[in-house]
Amino acid sequence: MSQTDNIGEPLADIQNLLRAGDYAGARQRSQRWIAEQPNAEDGYYFLAVSCRALKEHGAAEQALQTLLENNPSHSRGLQEYGHLLRDRGEPAAALGMYQRATRENPSLVASWAAQEAMLRQQGNLANAQVAAVQVKWLKSLPQPLLVVMDLVSRGRLVAAEDLCKRFMRANPHHTEGMRLLADIALRLGATSEATLLLDTACELAPEDTRLKADRVNLLRRCQRFEDARQQALALVEQAPENPQFQSMAAVEAMQVGDYDDALTRFDQVLRMLPNDAITLTSRGHALKTCGKTDSAIDSYRDAIARQPGHGEAWYSLANLKTYRFEPADIEQMTTLAANPAVDAASRTYLHFALGKAFEDSEDWAQSFTHYAAGNRIKRRGSTYSAEQMHDDLALQAAYCGADLFADDRGRGCEAPDPIFIVGLPRAGSTLLEQILASHPMVDGTLELPNILAMAQSLRRRSEGPGYPQNLLELTAEERQTLGEQFIEETRIHRGSAPFFIDKMPNNFRHIGLIKLILPNAKIIDARRHPLACCFSGFKQLFAEGQEFSYDLSDLGRYYRDYVTLMNHWQQVLPGHILQVNNEDIIADLESQVRRLLDFLELPFDDRCLRYWETDRAIKTPSSEQVRRPVSDRGQYQWRHYEPWLGELKIALGPELTALSE
Repeated sequence: MSQTDNIGEPLADIQNLLRAGDYAGARQRSQRWIAEQPNAEDGYYFLAVSCRALKEHGAAEQALQTLLENNPSHSRGLQEYGHLLRDRGEPAAALGMYQRATRENPSLVASWAAQEAMLRQQGNLANAQVAAVQVKWLKSLPQPLLVVMDLVSRGRLVAAEDLCKRFMRANPHHTEGMRLLADIALRLGATSEATLLLDTACELAPEDTRLKADRVNLLRRCQRFEDARQQALALVEQAPENPQFQSMAAVEAMQVGDYDDALTRFDQVLRMLPNDAITLTSRGHALKTCGKTDSAIDSYRDAIARQPGHGEAWYSLANLKTYRFEPADIEQMTTLAANPAVDAASRTYLHFALGKAFEDSEDWAQSFTHYAAGNRIKRRGSTYSAEQMHDDLALQAAYCGADLFADDRGRGCEAPDPIFIVGLPRAGSTLLEQILASHPMVDGTLELPNILAMAQSLRRRSEGPGYPQNLLELTAEERQTLGEQFIEETRIHRGSAPFFIDKMPNNFRHIGLIKLILPNAKIIDARRHPLACCFSGFKQLFAEGQEFSYDLSDLGRYYRDYVTLMNHWQQVLPGHILQVNNEDIIADLESQVRRLLDFLELPFDDRCLRYWETDRAIKTPSSEQVRRPVSDRGQYQWRHYEPWLGELKIALGPELTALSE
């Protein structure tokens, strides 16, 4: 029997000892657990609890530091650290730790109650009332839903969904249960389920602002931006002095391209919360997206001045690509990144910003150290499995053979409108999109989630075989319906051009589904040399959806599996996929543009050669780069980091690594 098989035994022992008030016994049992299983997070947590009860504050702090070093997002560890700091007479530090705990896990009643008490003591009555409302609301919830919230905060979504569904079977009209179940469905990519649940809950409780706020978030995630904006404006009308609702309306204004309204609303929020670093950073994002880089920098710097530990503002400066940090900035960021009182998310941002800062000064060793440190924090909070991804991609090849696409099986939706750009992040897809969107017959859109959501819906079908095997069962009518659904759902992102681009890179996993429902869709495989592409992904902090990028071995394995699957698609769909290498674009832009347009059956237009002149909002990390003429500046940047890329080379394998030599 493995150590993990026995996890319930020490846990039960320690909990029984604590209930009996035998803190010394609980401490001893926790120490034995750690000796048997050095990575046992709960062992360190209960060791800290026991030592604090025994007033052994130094030992408690040491246990908590070890725990949070391994898992900076451990919410109960953060809460316990708050208790320890409170007991030691450090109320300001304790308050900060309680706030971190509730950001990670909003179900922690004890942390909210402690915040309320401390804020009242400070005379901060407005924020104390916010905490009091949260305590009252949490105490009103049935215990199973508190457990669901806790499971979600720990990333245990399957267990959370199972428990929530069991609760809902006994309480079918409980709107908070519906809200939580919708949140889980959305996190799992099941947007249709989430929509149905939230729509039903809103009908049952039309005045519940939590439901309305979640609905805005859902609509945004589904990229129904105008609908999201209208819902946010309704919340503002209901409570015009609520800064959260004004901020939501500003974000939704950004999504529909109304940056003047977004900036006006951010300024309104700042009049209510003049020192709010989050709003200043969001304002910077709006300015950056519409090309006002200097003003964006000023807004990010204002955020830092008001809250130096707000890592997102530092990273936003670094993510401009053209910004250069001063030595004093680097010193300040280094101090903040090493401070355990700074939350895990901000430390991650700071490490990535430092990676860029040292890269700019050509201190490659320091740069890699910080990129790796930031990725380690992200990887600890991730449930990504390279083995599971490998198996999922292998299933695509196993079930999507050439016979699946035979004409006599039904054609799906015949619309030729979509152009899919697939591949890995940082492979040059944004450049390809900008080139093609400069053509008057092509609309550039976004990284659309629709295909991923459709695949997830097929994966979650309760009857019949699972996805992708159930692609074999789709009737001609179902194929056509799904294809028409995609065309209709994405129409909101288009202009008047006859063709449009979906540049979601992860769609390469679902080319079988795409060609079944949209047989006339064109697919472009954006390719870049393995080491250049993978390392560029490693040093880019993605917002979501690219969890393989946090570890060099995972990255190499993912790239290798991607190439294997793309080779399969090329074999079973000959002539339907055009591979475009980023290096070829850089070497000879015009010939590659002509090649692209020939594949898409579009007339040549020289505006595609002057793509940087095309004025459109770009929301990916490459936004600044594609506003300049093509350059080989980053083509061989990975070579500076080659001494530290051994794990990546091993994972890629010799035949792929050789392409970059």
